Amino acid sequence: MTENSRKQTCDDIADSLQKIRSDHPLIHNITNYVVMNFTANALLALGASPVMAHAPEEVEEMTGLASALVINIGTLSSPWVASMRKALEAARKRQIPIVLDPVGAGATKFRTDTALSFLERATVTVLRGNASEILALAGESGKTKGVDSARTTSEARLSAAKLAARYGITVAVTGAVDFITDGAREAEIANGHPLMGRITGTGCSASAITGAFCAAAPDAFRAAAGALVVFGIAGEIAGQSAPGPGTFQPLLLDALYTLGEEAIRNRTRLRLS
Repeated sequence: MTENSRKQTCDDIADSLQKIRSDHPLIHNITNYVVMNFTANALLALGASPVMAHAPEEVEEMTGLASALVINIGTLSSPWVASMRKALEAARKRQIPIVLDPVGAGATKFRTDTALSFLERATVTVLRGNASEILALAGESGKTKGVDSARTTSEARLSAAKLAARYGITVAVTGAVDFITDGAREAEIANGHPLMGRITGTGCSASAITGAFCAAAPDAFRAAAGALVVFGIAGEIAGQSAPGPGTFQPLLLDALYTLGEEAIRNRTRLRLS
């Protein structure tokens, strides 16, 4: 990446972050109850407005108010699947961004089939998962450990490209180094901190933040890249003073809240191709 290209990329990320903070887009999350609180707080710290609504009686109406929809299958059940389908259809009709987090795809047939059905029947904007999940959705062996990945991001590159081409979407594979592709463009992001993998909810929050960036930027590929850069930098800042995961989580929220243009310019480690 040339210096001018890097500067423009950092400008775009900073502009999207500023737009989130000025517009406070409503992000409708149908997500898992393990991480609802942390995910909501991460969105609030970033500057967005979260809502966690999964009742079938209101999901369509709530989606009608939202700037983006985030679907997370972490604690899946048949009633929640029905609500997710309603919300996805409402989002499709309104043409708002949809982020799908296929938590644990590959671990059970229920999870894998549900995520695939959403990809096939909805107009997903960004698919954000770990390497095992992306491999499983592409028909490869994901080798999951429950909802955690047992594979590396580099192993999922071809599967991510295959899914991007098949569904016409942006695919973000997160790990030690994140990989993003929309079938035509690719990005690698080296921002982040090891403690991000030692607390629950960082992957789910990355998906929610991706929803916020999609609400702020029309280019899904660049929105996903911006979201993961900002979240990774916040993790680095939090990790500088956190001795362990117990203090890391609140420091991560603080870092999201205070992160500014200077940190984006100085810390972004992004390669575009």
